[in-house]
Amino acid sequence: MDAARIVGALARFTGDFALAEDVAQEAVTEALVAWADSGVPRSPAGWLLTTGRRRAIDAFRRRSTRDERYAELAHQLTEGQTSSGAPVAARSTAAGCLPGGSFTLTSQQDSDDLLWDPDRVHDDVLALMFTACHPVLAPQARVALTLRVVGGLSSEEIARAFLVPTPTIQARITRAKKTIAAARVPFALPPAHERRERLGAVLSVLYVIFTEGSTATSGADLLRPDLAFEAIRLTRMLVALLPDEAEVHGLLALCELTAARFPARTGPDGEPVLLADQDRGRWDRAAIRRGLAAFERASVVGRGLGPYGLQAAIAACHARAPAVAATDWERIVLLYEALGQVAPSPIVDLNRAVAVAMAHGPLPALEIVDALAGGGLLNGSHLLPTVRGELLTRLGRTTQARTELEQAARLCGNARERAILLRKVAALSASPAHSDETD
Repeated sequence: MDAARIVGALARFTGDFALAEDVAQEAVTEALVAWADSGVPRSPAGWLLTTGRRRAIDAFRRRSTRDERYAELAHQLTEGQTSSGAPVAARSTAAGCLPGGSFTLTSQQDSDDLLWDPDRVHDDVLALMFTACHPVLAPQARVALTLRVVGGLSSEEIARAFLVPTPTIQARITRAKKTIAAARVPFALPPAHERRERLGAVLSVLYVIFTEGSTATSGADLLRPDLAFEAIRLTRMLVALLPDEAEVHGLLALCELTAARFPARTGPDGEPVLLADQDRGRWDRAAIRRGLAAFERASVVGRGLGPYGLQAAIAACHARAPAVAATDWERIVLLYEALGQVAPSPIVDLNRAVAVAMAHGPLPALEIVDALAGGGLLNGSHLLPTVRGELLTRLGRTTQARTELEQAARLCGNARERAILLRKVAALSASPAHSDETD
């Protein structure tokens, strides 16, 4: 949190998003040396803020000197002068600058007063989030930049989280900063009338971060708890900053209720444990209480549930149920139907098919899945053949089910999920095909 506050305060001071992070990093580097000799100061954050401010002033001075030199050279070229050995004429001191381009610091600038304004801390962090998630950036860049400047993760940590090379993440962050500068995105909270429109971009980034942490798209581990809990931390921060936004509470509820199942989702060796086989006694009850409280807040604050609130309502159905068989699947079907109206997507329809199978049997669910397959919107995803394989298995169509699960295993990027699929394929291979199987 301090990292975000420091970068936010420096961005407010400099008006330059990229410079703020650069000087913050320089301050941290300087602290590693200075504190080793003199000890940690009474106010580490204040020390870093003051040092970062001074580095920013140095940068402004360098820029001013450079700009004045360029202006002088341009003037010489305009007058037909050469630059080889020609003395630079003395220039009158401009308002606010000394000869040579250095700034004349006001008493306020030259003082050691901290940039830490308690009345502005929340606004600074919120502005940092909105800037990092600005729509001018590509979604992947928003995720990387948010984790870097708001979450305080290093490029190496972000790269490990998403299983991409560190230079790729560094390039995304660098391009994001350049894009923000080129688009002249101000470091400031959006106007009130724009805030709600822009909030969706912030929530989508936090949702993507949490989703990747809760079920990794690739790699050897099913879960990446550090990534998921970082998303929860940032969402809690957003709740504190925007307590009257229902969807912020909805996202927090969804994350808390989903994370509550983490302790039971993997076995001793990290292998996945399916929902029906999970020991619900291992679910995190404190997280469930927090999630249900956030869900109730979303219900009270909003005028009906939005996409995140509806997903939280589904998660709440699972959290309240003592077992899979006791789950209110009819309600979950209705919630997925509502979600499909406010945020239609093939994944929502696929999840609705799973709920329909639990509530009404595999045949009507298979009709939904076959329609999705015909539309081709989930081509390349392992999820559709996984669900279709499960439904065909329940219908006794073993050969077809095995083909679907083999396809799902080929498409699945996560080693743990792939192993589960292959075990199901092996089990079906050991079973004789049913004579009533149809194509």
